[in-house]
Amino acid sequence: MPYTDEIREQATMLGFDVLGVAKPGDLAEAGGHLREFLARGWHGEMGWMVDKADRRADPAVLWSEVSSVIMVGMNYGPDDDPLDATRRGNVAAISAYARNRDYHDIMKKRLKRLGRWMAEVYDCELKVFVDTAPVMEKPLAALAGLGWQGKHTNLVSREFGSWLFLGAIYTTLDLAPSWSARDHCGACRACLDVCPTEAFVAPYQLDARRCISYLTIEHKGPIPRDLRKAMGNRVYGCDDCLAVCPWNKFAQTASEAALLARDDLRAPPLAELLGLDDAAFRARFSGSPIKRIKRERFLRNVLIAAGNSGDGALVPAVDPLLKDPDPIVRGAAVWALSALLPEDGFADRKRAYLSAETDASVRDEWQDSNRA
Repeated sequence: MPYTDEIREQATMLGFDVLGVAKPGDLAEAGGHLREFLARGWHGEMGWMVDKADRRADPAVLWSEVSSVIMVGMNYGPDDDPLDATRRGNVAAISAYARNRDYHDIMKKRLKRLGRWMAEVYDCELKVFVDTAPVMEKPLAALAGLGWQGKHTNLVSREFGSWLFLGAIYTTLDLAPSWSARDHCGACRACLDVCPTEAFVAPYQLDARRCISYLTIEHKGPIPRDLRKAMGNRVYGCDDCLAVCPWNKFAQTASEAALLARDDLRAPPLAELLGLDDAAFRARFSGSPIKRIKRERFLRNVLIAAGNSGDGALVPAVDPLLKDPDPIVRGAAVWALSALLPEDGFADRKRAYLSAETDASVRDEWQDSNRA
């Protein structure tokens, strides 16, 4: 059907790098995997996955008129090794996708433009989605031939490696499906073995509750104590399983400038981030996806990284956060100081602050510390 070629040409003009078509009825197997994932509780605090599981597993439940699903991909390949920052203890490692503008905003505007063009040319109905609705983007992208879901559960492209942002158009147009991509992972285990928190239960199976991306972004409370050391200096997301994929040898640097890392977000010093008040946090991360987790959760992550740094020079930046208005920040500051200070220095602070602490979770941090 010629429509697909015409739509692909228009999508390329709008800055999308790849496009394919999937049929909504072909998601049955992926829907089964989703139900198993949820039944095992691997979704953690992401209750919205349970609430809308039926719509996620079957596009026709989300929109009964859908006949075809057009999947688009935009390359965000980094111009550096995103793991470089993880090897430097006194800086913050930020996931490659979050080191500049929020891709949701960039892609949504262009996807809407593509949708308007389709509606005018083909007189069809459609809905556009960029990671903000119950849509199984990765399985649909695999069905549409954009790549395959690797053992790390993320999409892998022979042309772009691990670095594709995905968007979807549900449409009433009856389009021929693309050839789905074959799995090319073979015997490779690089992504499974590199995971700092051992979040992969088995190939193609992820327990999100142990995933650093989940812990730093979705998880709202204190980071589980047994996972803190493994987080290293990753303060927003984690690229380890993506970056080690051998298929990245074919990856290309993003052509969209707004998706390339800002200099101040490549490897910002932890001391600098620890000093952010709410206004400074909002200003620094304006337009960034990091802004969505708010200062308190971000500072929690930075404090875990500070504790893991072993850099005693960070103590003066951590100390004031023992008085932060947010208990999550105060608790993380306690843990960071327990790792950075000598025993007597930490004991002094414990005596000074424990008696005045009113939040139970922070009191537990003081009490559970491995210091006397």
